[in-house]
Amino acid sequence: MPVFKMLSRVGDILSANINALLDKAEDPSKMIDQYMRKMHDDLAEVKKETAGVMAEETRTKRLVAENEKEVSKFTELAKKALLSGNDDDARVFLGKKKELEEIGAGLQMAAAAAHENAVKMRQMHDKLVKDINALNARRQTIKAKAAVAKTQDRINKLGTTASKTSGAQTAFSRMEDKVNQQLDAANARAELDSQPEDEAMELEKKYQGLTVDASVSDELEAMKAQLGLS
Repeated sequence: MPVFKMLSRVGDILSANINALLDKAEDPSKMIDQYMRKMHDDLAEVKKETAGVMAEETRTKRLVAENEKEVSKFTELAKKALLSGNDDDARVFLGKKKELEEIGAGLQMAAAAAHENAVKMRQMHDKLVKDINALNARRQTIKAKAAVAKTQDRINKLGTTASKTSGAQTAFSRMEDKVNQQLDAANARAELDSQPEDEAMELEKKYQGLTVDASVSDELEAMKAQLGLS
């Protein structure tokens, strides 16, 4: 992928609107996990591209160094040829030196551009890493809030159930009162339906079969006389 497209891609990643995604999500907690996975995938891509751009910078630097080394070599050869009185050889060496210097100028420009791209890519990479770390910290808070919200929702539903139970208890109490009233009425009717008691007959039952011991009665009368009760 060309560097300028990669930089544009990274810019899109960094400006991604997570709020728009969350607004559409039924479960924000799951949506955040999905978003974070996507960002980590994007980071892996950015890291790969950044490594490639940095490698290109290293390669162009190496080519520049090698070119400078060749320029120096032919410069020295030209000097040696002149010192040896071989002007023609010196002219050939200087021609090669000029050719290498022209190539070196292009390499210098390429190296400068590669360095600039590497700096931008590294900044983008570091910014993305920082943003992911920040979002990951926020994710824990958001997921915690989501869990609390679910718990609160369950509590609210249980509260509704409890209210229904309270209503059932009230209904049961009313039914119990009604049954007690019916039972009291039935007992009252049963009492009214029963025959009135005959006092004499009840006393007859008390004394029926009772035998009186005459000696005991005589002793009882004697005791009363002694006590002054007769």
